[in-house]
Amino acid sequence: MTFTTPLQQGSIKIMLLGSGELGKEVAIEAQRLGVEVIAVDKYENAPAHLVANRAYAINMQDKAAVLELIEKERPTYILPEVEAISIEALFEAEARGFHVIPNAEAVNKTMNRKNIRMFAAEELGLTTSRYRFVKTLDELKAAGAEMGFPCVIKPVMSSSGHGQSIARSADDIERSWEIAKEARGDSSELIVEEFIKFDYEITLLTARTENETVFCEPIGHVQQDGDYILSWQPMPMSESALQKAKDIAKAVTDGLGGRGIFGVEFFVKGDEVYFSELSPRPHDTGMVTLITQSQSEFALHIRAVLGLPLNYTFYGAGASSAYKAKNESHNPQIVVPDSAFSTHSFVRVFGKPESHIGRRMAVALVMNEDVEQAKSEALKIAESISDC
Repeated sequence: MTFTTPLQQGSIKIMLLGSGELGKEVAIEAQRLGVEVIAVDKYENAPAHLVANRAYAINMQDKAAVLELIEKERPTYILPEVEAISIEALFEAEARGFHVIPNAEAVNKTMNRKNIRMFAAEELGLTTSRYRFVKTLDELKAAGAEMGFPCVIKPVMSSSGHGQSIARSADDIERSWEIAKEARGDSSELIVEEFIKFDYEITLLTARTENETVFCEPIGHVQQDGDYILSWQPMPMSESALQKAKDIAKAVTDGLGGRGIFGVEFFVKGDEVYFSELSPRPHDTGMVTLITQSQSEFALHIRAVLGLPLNYTFYGAGASSAYKAKNESHNPQIVVPDSAFSTHSFVRVFGKPESHIGRRMAVALVMNEDVEQAKSEALKIAESISDC
């Protein structure tokens, strides 16, 4: 079979709504195929701005501003890369004939934890933890008592774990309320989840087009305050649990429809698999695929958007560890020692224009046939990095 594609520089144009470190890798992969990239974010000199054909800084929650830019650039595909975007603008753009990835309704369902949880549990009947939605502190106290302690409390819309906490007793409820209210995103409503005493959690990267669905090897990860610290691939798990995860991931991504890669998160206890969350875009834990696969999650995302074949080779076990800034700076300097680079390891620096304590600034990547050794080496490299 011969596949012919008419890709030429500028013949296809994508607009990234969100230009962080994940968007930067998407932009690089798109340009490798001759696709023109317009990178948009709320601040100037975002990582993807540095590699795009054109860059804009706008308020992406301003419907009029987003639509004005879409009409000006007239992209072939619009790729939402963050949650904080005017969903009304995406629906209107779609109504005007623009192609939103995966589609505006999928973005609407997944940008809000209430929407995706109700879709997965109530419309598709997938197995999830028990949950309640609350809007007041009194409702939160009541939901905590109903779910039992510990319980997980999150804003219905936030990114990178912001606003998420675990209430281990009734005494923690007010603190969790304050943490959620300080989160960026929509904290007017919270989700209170039963705490599943899981053995581990995974991300199952699921790439789909109208013609095929492929799965990457399962990714194990460690999170702190809801934000990823370490991820590795593959996560050892039983064939039964892995098949259940694949079945659930296909059901939910088929239900959402469209093209692209989806980061589907699960809790796993023995052979039982619980759907947790889903992102209709590359996932931060999936940065490990930059070293473990012939086609990273970013390359697969672009392939899926363009309707290209999704075949790839898994090279072998590896790990990624995030480096988070230790200083505040308007012109951060990231110091990476020579020892970080070897025949099986390297570092990716994101190029963010400002650093804040705890902000993710780089990632260490290691390949090793022993996944535990890969994890250890990745953490060691991340610890060797510094900033000033």
